[in-house]
Amino acid sequence: MLGTIDPRKPLTLAGVYTSFQRFVGGNARARFVSEFLRPRATDRLLDIGCGPADILDHLPEGIDYVGFDLSGKYIEAARRRYGDRGQFHCQRVGASDVGQFGKFDLVLAHGVLHHLDDAEAGHLFELAAAALAPGGRLVTFDGCYVDRQSPIARRMLAWDRGKFVRQRVEYESLAEQNFVHVEAEVRHDLLRIPYTHLILQCRKPIRVVASRCEGGESRRRES
Repeated sequence: MLGTIDPRKPLTLAGVYTSFQRFVGGNARARFVSEFLRPRATDRLLDIGCGPADILDHLPEGIDYVGFDLSGKYIEAARRRYGDRGQFHCQRVGASDVGQFGKFDLVLAHGVLHHLDDAEAGHLFELAAAALAPGGRLVTFDGCYVDRQSPIARRMLAWDRGKFVRQRVEYESLAEQNFVHVEAEVRHDLLRIPYTHLILQCRKPIRVVASRCEGGESRRRES
């Protein structure tokens, strides 16, 4: 029956997903890359939950890109469209996978956390921390509930395919289990429709050094 059709189901098709993102997002992805991700051509980037890898349209040539996604349709579309511009893997990324690729300057989780429960999200942050080189950043982008939010935005978030849209403090709490330096920014202006996003930037310390304090106690300082 028509009433039982889930209008979100077509988004599992790579072409529909890409077209929908372009329609509702306009230049949102490009703005996200330039304002928050800020990639360099010499960077190595790990994309967790890469989908059809549309982000590559906004990344500099020469970037070393490795993407993982569980959808075979998305990965097939990424390989067909981008070829050797990146490596695309249809599997859940784990610690052993990260180890074989070495360290990354950037880890991206674009629209992923709100699909994960707390345990799964915690694992993503742990994995990202292990994958990053010193000074590297994890950047996340997800829908978020906030106080005095547009009723339309709140309704749109409730309709999202992800079942774990959170409050800002909940996202931050998960990040802080593995990162000391966490910056969070709420944005209401990145889509053509009313919506609220939270962008997290989680930086891995450049180094950890021991310093001697008064009384002979040792204190660790991160920079």
